[in-house]
Amino acid sequence: MNNSLSSTARLLGAGLRALLVLTVICGVIYPLAVTGVAQALFNDKANGSEIKSRGKVVGSELIGQTYNLPKKDPNSAEEAAVPDLKWFQPRPSNGLGTNSVNTQYSLILSGATNRSGDNGAVDGRCPTDAKDAEDGTLCKWVVEAKAAVVKGNSVPGYKVKPSDVPADAVTSSGSGLDPDISPEYAKLQIHRVAEKNHLSVAQVEKLVADNTDGRILGFMGEPTVNVLKLNIALKALTGK
Repeated sequence: MNNSLSSTARLLGAGLRALLVLTVICGVIYPLAVTGVAQALFNDKANGSEIKSRGKVVGSELIGQTYNLPKKDPNSAEEAAVPDLKWFQPRPSNGLGTNSVNTQYSLILSGATNRSGDNGAVDGRCPTDAKDAEDGTLCKWVVEAKAAVVKGNSVPGYKVKPSDVPADAVTSSGSGLDPDISPEYAKLQIHRVAEKNHLSVAQVEKLVADNTDGRILGFMGEPTVNVLKLNIALKALTGK
């Protein structure tokens, strides 16, 4: 009996010691070590890839933002957002559909439309006129978005052709939160941004070129333009 109690006590003691040691190693030392290495070697990424402007954090290079005019009624859920055309615009953000809570780059959730590329197509092609497209379909969204891009970016002396509109100008990303646009979409917006900010086209072209990131290691991925970084540079150029 005494031997049994003694063995049980030894086992309990060994288990408690192991629990204490593993708690200290796995719950304290390891997290502190990983955090220390991350802060020392990858400080920017470890802190959320924050982007600062004039000493203040204005966003993250990983999450997109909208650039809209202020609403007449800030509390209105029905009032449609109107893009502020002085700024470069990001990709559409309604990744979960027009009735989702993710219509304004909301971080509540993210996701794609879950609609196929020919959703709403007629004879394998989307209608060219939004009036001919079925409501609630991907084709309807794309046709309306393309018309808005053509209208919003056409200025005196520069007319945007529907064929010039790249895919990322009219479709959201898989998450609906993409912070980047293609160089083609950025270039399409140059004349409009130049006119709205009283800048020369050459000035804005250089701005886009300076903020275009190439392929990783020269061959992986596609060139991209981070919209937040580009608009911060635009703000510095205009002095606003």
